[in-house]
Amino acid sequence: MLTLEKKKEIVAELEQKLKASKAAILADYRGIKVEEATDLRRACREAGVEYKVVKNTLTKIAAENSGFSELNQLLTGPTAIAFGLEDPVAPAKVLMDFAKKNKNLEVKGGLIEGKVVGFAEVKALADLPSREVLLSQVLAGFSAPLTNLCSVLQGPIRKLIYALQAVQEQKEAS
Repeated sequence: MLTLEKKKEIVAELEQKLKASKAAILADYRGIKVEEATDLRRACREAGVEYKVVKNTLTKIAAENSGFSELNQLLTGPTAIAFGLEDPVAPAKVLMDFAKKNKNLEVKGGLIEGKVVGFAEVKALADLPSREVLLSQVLAGFSAPLTNLCSVLQGPIRKLIYALQAVQEQKEAS
């Protein structure tokens, strides 16, 4: 049984994490075996995500106090939260990847950059390519027009060189 002081500490910690997190993804973990939960916690740790099983009543209080009262609609059944303090994509990716392998984990939705979202938005976020892939795609997008511009600008110079070579060959032939 939790004492009132311990409950207040948990609520304060949850409030702080909800405010500080770039993403907090909620999931129903019902039916997950201990080994599977251990694997999920390990995957979260490796991705820099904090995974916590929380009491809905305490989380509802923390959500109200943090200004995220819309989050309460997701707080039904057993709930675990994956907090991404630095990367908003990491908790979504970890939970969605785990949910693909284990049908007992059900992603409910969450909080992304201060906005309460449903399952569809979490799935869309998890399906995004990694940051490195996105950066390389952006750089490729920037370099393609520059490469084309260089080719276009080299065209007249190339034609001039061909014309000079043809003149030189004519003079050598005569």
